[in-house]
Amino acid sequence: MRIGAYIDGFNLYYGGKSHFPQSPGWKWLDLRALATWYAGWQNSHVERVVYCTARVNDPEDPGQIRRQDIYLSALKAHGAVDLIEEGYYVSWAKESVMTEQPAGTRSPTVKRDGQGLLTWSPELRIRRSNDAVMFATVRRREEKGSDVNVATHLLNDVLTNAVDAAIVISNDSDLALPIRIAREHVPVGVINPQRTKPLAGALKGSAHDGVGRHWWRRLESHALLDSQLPDAVGGITKPISW
Repeated sequence: MRIGAYIDGFNLYYGGKSHFPQSPGWKWLDLRALATWYAGWQNSHVERVVYCTARVNDPEDPGQIRRQDIYLSALKAHGAVDLIEEGYYVSWAKESVMTEQPAGTRSPTVKRDGQGLLTWSPELRIRRSNDAVMFATVRRREEKGSDVNVATHLLNDVLTNAVDAAIVISNDSDLALPIRIAREHVPVGVINPQRTKPLAGALKGSAHDGVGRHWWRRLESHALLDSQLPDAVGGITKPISW
């Protein structure tokens, strides 16, 4: 049985952080090994690994950009993926209404600048409207396209008979329809990367839907630790903080 693994990179990354919020040692993931760790169907092997991610472009953290580039190069060099499908990463400033501060939370120092704007850090600017509503301008960063790319490759491989089963690593409810369609043709396993957050309701179903033999798992911390690339891959070295 040929298994295709379809991975939402940012969903997996933030899921991994929920398992190890402060500890390094888990980010240097061998994605093929991780998919194989969960490949539980009889006489099966991971035939294809599709990693859907986006290149970060945060000018405030150029080190992050470099570390991601190193990791993507290591994945290719080690054969840990068959395809890296890239979406895009956007960063923009947005003004939002401030909410009431929870009791017991420390307030930052606030001062007024020459234009009457209230500021409490170089990164955060707040203003008071005429009706006394407080607004803060904050930097928003978001990845775009990975869910669509996961869905596209999943359905293309299933409907062209390139795989006999599929594993999807994501907890994005936007994948509900393509996963439901895939279950009509092949067994599908869904892995929720989050340590405590429940599986999105839209991704649930019955093990007997369509062709059957479907399953749902939560990502396990020791699966991340057991599925690491070698520290050095073809002259590419694991970042110290990883």
